Amino acid sequence: MKQLRIMLAIIICKIARWGLRLRGKGGTTLPGMLALRICPDLLGALGPQVSSIVITGTNGKTTSARMLEQCFKNGGIPVFANRSGANLLPGITAEFVAHASLFGRMRLRHAVVECDEAAFRQVSRYLDAKVVLVTNVFQDQLDRFGDITHTLASIRAGLEGSPNAAICLNADCALLVDMAKGLPNPVHYFGVETALYQDGNGTTEMIRCSCGAPYVYAYKTYGHLGVYHCPQCGTGRPLTDVAVTAVLEETADTTTVEVRVGEEKHPLTINLPGAYNIYNAAGVVAVADVLNLPMAVIGAALKEFRGGFGRMERIRVGDVTVRLILVKNPIGCGQALRYLTTLKEQVTLAFCLNDRYGDGTDVSWIWDVDAEPLGQLGDRLTAVYCGGTRADDLAVWMKYVGIEEAKLRVEYDEDKLLETVAKSPVPVTILPTYTAMLSIREKLAKQYGLGQFWE
Repeated sequence: MKQLRIMLAIIICKIARWGLRLRGKGGTTLPGMLALRICPDLLGALGPQVSSIVITGTNGKTTSARMLEQCFKNGGIPVFANRSGANLLPGITAEFVAHASLFGRMRLRHAVVECDEAAFRQVSRYLDAKVVLVTNVFQDQLDRFGDITHTLASIRAGLEGSPNAAICLNADCALLVDMAKGLPNPVHYFGVETALYQDGNGTTEMIRCSCGAPYVYAYKTYGHLGVYHCPQCGTGRPLTDVAVTAVLEETADTTTVEVRVGEEKHPLTINLPGAYNIYNAAGVVAVADVLNLPMAVIGAALKEFRGGFGRMERIRVGDVTVRLILVKNPIGCGQALRYLTTLKEQVTLAFCLNDRYGDGTDVSWIWDVDAEPLGQLGDRLTAVYCGGTRADDLAVWMKYVGIEEAKLRVEYDEDKLLETVAKSPVPVTILPTYTAMLSIREKLAKQYGLGQFWE
């Protein structure tokens, strides 16, 4: 009886995915929902057949997954991944079904699984993860995650549900290091051992040790990440297995760093700019090191991988270069704004703020964004467009952070906004929240022949 339910669930899932793809839809979540209605533990039948690398954390999951997937491919190891970013149980289940036979036999033996932090405790019950990469943890979607302690509890539960996994953990995130104490799993730490900004990191975020005392930092890289110790109990940042020891070169499109793996140092070029992508690369190197992938394979993969849709994605729109950067919380948005200060030429900014479920219905987070980089742009910032369902709230915030009213535009219509972008005399950076990003990118894909977001 169980086998019949598994087969029926797989058939329904495959048919639904095929039908949705014919209509130009992603078919990334609904097919999995239908399958789980028939067989709620379907992933439990498929997951253990595969050696899975699970990636979770607040920021960097999709980009880290793309980097790691490229490492597997360059190493000649067949692998599949939930490239669409559908990282809840239905989306992950649908991706496993897509690579299974009608009888529930997996065709590939390796998977890179991006997993939502809140869903990790549930997903971990069905996957026998070989490695779990935890990128970082920041405040995110207050209406969904609540206090950051809930996110940490979910990640802890997921790690406890992954008894056979090696854990690759961001040593610079004191919250994660505290959370992982007492786990029996082998832990491999990665981090950044050089200051990333000459002017500090623009935040005043305070993190306390589990003993109650505030951490003291030698320096912060961004947010609460950095080199820290507790003056009260002596707890400090753990020694790292993998660390970025120097930033050698930064351009508008790439970053070259020096990475220490054990005692050896290697130059690596990351095919994306931004401080957060330095951390993403460090985490991926840690995972690849656990898997014994050669450094030559890792280096080539980081240099040639393509970033995920909307994650620092560069798009040619008519005669204009457009950079699409997903934003969803204060720290990530602040880092996106800091990226603008590295550009030498003038830039137009379009910020699209939605309050749908996928974005988080509470948009008060924008008031916690470090907006100082906007002021540093000066005359290089030619115009700022505010769009999305909460465009008015965004415009008010822009005025408070000091954007001149003469530069400020509110455009509710997404199509008109993109028409304006296409006529811009200078490069454009679009900062959309999640549902705005999906909508904008779908329109750009149809008009300019881009690959679909699930490809």
